[in-house]
Amino acid sequence: MLSRRLLRIKVIKELYAHLKSESDSLTASLKELKASVDKTYDLYHLVLHLVADVAGYAEERIELARNKKLPTTEDLNPNRRFVDNALVAQIAQSRALNDYLKKHKLSWAASPELIKTLYNDLAASDFYAKYMSASTVAVDGERASRRAAQALAVPSPAPVTYRDDVRLVEEFYMQIVAESDQAEEVLEEQSILWADDLDFATIMALRTIAACKVGQEDIPLLPQFKNDDDRRFAKELFTAALTGYDEYLAYVERFAQNWDVERIALLDSLIMVIAIAEMVTFPSIPVKVTLDEYIEISKYYSTPGSSVFINGILDKVVEELRATGRMEKTGRGLL
Repeated sequence: MLSRRLLRIKVIKELYAHLKSESDSLTASLKELKASVDKTYDLYHLVLHLVADVAGYAEERIELARNKKLPTTEDLNPNRRFVDNALVAQIAQSRALNDYLKKHKLSWAASPELIKTLYNDLAASDFYAKYMSASTVAVDGERASRRAAQALAVPSPAPVTYRDDVRLVEEFYMQIVAESDQAEEVLEEQSILWADDLDFATIMALRTIAACKVGQEDIPLLPQFKNDDDRRFAKELFTAALTGYDEYLAYVERFAQNWDVERIALLDSLIMVIAIAEMVTFPSIPVKVTLDEYIEISKYYSTPGSSVFINGILDKVVEELRATGRMEKTGRGLL
């Protein structure tokens, strides 16, 4: 599912774009916000299939080597542990995943250099070398070589199990994909709406991988939203922030009177306006959650020191909202 933090970031970006464009159309901006949120869900599916594309490239290399004029013994007897990885096969053969990619016209076909680079990075990693040097390919969680060795009462190397296959794929995403600047660049070239979304999509892919089990007919794809509240969250938050923008900005300016208001970063102001809108509009979200979320977001997206500044201003705004009854929270411990 798309996280609330991602949805908050999408709202911040869309409000920034709305103000910079001097647009007066709430409807148009809400449409763009929805498109941005939907594109991240598209990216989740695309990223999830990435390991299958890399394995496909690895198999192409094996076939090219096998068909050389003078193939070596290694060429004719390649190590197929990665290309025969059970989880990779589940991902590659997933009907639900492939149907989604086909419907939304998503693929890595236009990015062969990225696939090649990711494979080379994977092949150079220690965790890949360890995986590839284990005993022969698993059959129902055990190894044919292990059974033969047991029959002869000869100790055998530990077999690669389905869990090992899963761990290899997890490491691929955590150590190779998540650290790939090239992947970020390729995605931003494909869609500006994918800027900064790779980490979120990778986390979703990892959650899906963790839920996979041996023998499943299809992989358990995540829904776009956890529930209807999350489905409405971004739209309602953006609408509240935009329609109440002047009121909420006035709070910021009043409590930032010891600062040069003109020098306050626009993004800092937007983050605080949206945080205030959330505190006022969503009675079921604890104040602490809202404050923590926007302070963390500011550490990544705004200027050095912004988080301290934003924290100080919002603390004063919260006191004012409570004192005037402008903010009402329902449920125990929400204040």
